[in-house]
Amino acid sequence: MLAIVNAQLLTITDGIKEGSVLVDDQGTIAAVGAVEIPEGATIIDGQGKVLMPGMIDAHGHAGVWEEGLGFEGSDGNEMTDPITPHLRALDAINPHEEGIAEALRAGVTAMCILPGSANVVGGQGVVVHLHGNTVEEMIIKEDGGLKMAFGENPKRVYSGQKKTPSTRMATAAILRENLVKAQNYLAKLEKAKTDPDKAPERDLKMEVLVRVLKRELSVRAHAHRADDIMTALRIAKEFNLDMSIEHCTEGHKITRELKEAGVWALVGPYLTNRSKVELKELSFSTLRVLWEAGIPVTITMDHPVIPVGYLPTAAGYAVKAGLPREEALKAITINPARVLGIDDRYGSLEVGKMADMVLWSGDPLEIQSEVEKVFIHGQVVYDR
Repeated sequence: MLAIVNAQLLTITDGIKEGSVLVDDQGTIAAVGAVEIPEGATIIDGQGKVLMPGMIDAHGHAGVWEEGLGFEGSDGNEMTDPITPHLRALDAINPHEEGIAEALRAGVTAMCILPGSANVVGGQGVVVHLHGNTVEEMIIKEDGGLKMAFGENPKRVYSGQKKTPSTRMATAAILRENLVKAQNYLAKLEKAKTDPDKAPERDLKMEVLVRVLKRELSVRAHAHRADDIMTALRIAKEFNLDMSIEHCTEGHKITRELKEAGVWALVGPYLTNRSKVELKELSFSTLRVLWEAGIPVTITMDHPVIPVGYLPTAAGYAVKAGLPREEALKAITINPARVLGIDDRYGSLEVGKMADMVLWSGDPLEIQSEVEKVFIHGQVVYDR
């Protein structure tokens, strides 16, 4: 049994408490608040410190774009085919990449690692702890959604190769074409249940898209501009897809449509310049506007575009731009956990959840505060 005592507890879902957190031998939170410490427990004194759940970034590329390695460490985009749903980020992650270790030291305990946005359909993400010797040790949830991309990136990549798509029209058309192919493949699979001779030849691409059509696998739609977001929502409605909007830079322009669609907005990266046309309206106020419209938000740093360790810094700037403090904290903890479907186990200090926690020297949204200890399943994995 582990006891972290005398700390300020940012529970995220039940306000701020003073007291202790007990963790059982299975790494699960057993008690939160004013609790009696059992005899024999290992005690960590949190006097004057702040304990919160481990931060989560629901959109990143740690380990698939390795820092400082150039081509050798660049495994996030397969830029030879615009439709690659069968690719899996987990097959490209290097667990020993320095960016992963750095993120953990900053208090980020989990990330959904996704392929990049060069392709119309880029491949499947995976939700992992940012700690482990192998990818298998790191996996929290193997299904992290299927990456799709709208806007500048696919047309830039393939127009340079004199291939389609070279326009936004072609991006949408190619996506629709392949979703229809998947519908036809699914129909053949259904017929094969009563007539095995009619079973189609296995097609790994179509198998993944069938899971998307059946809403077994969510769509992670890269879209910055309002018109690109609307194209994503249009296709989601046509094919009844379970979709979140990644980046959502101009989401403030279409709050009614986003609200009606019932999608999550994963906003960011922040602390970057307006490096391309799609980012010209980048603003921390977008988070506030979306939240005020009733659209659930998370903050993403799109690591390594911006190192994910700056996640609490971005949350602090969001507060400065008008997002309530408690909502900013949710945007880097429980909300990304909800997007990823792991909020039953992660994202808050609650009895029964896994003890992924960060002990800070002070307020985590203050730039001078230091991460003192990081816990995953109740085990200390970083100690300053």
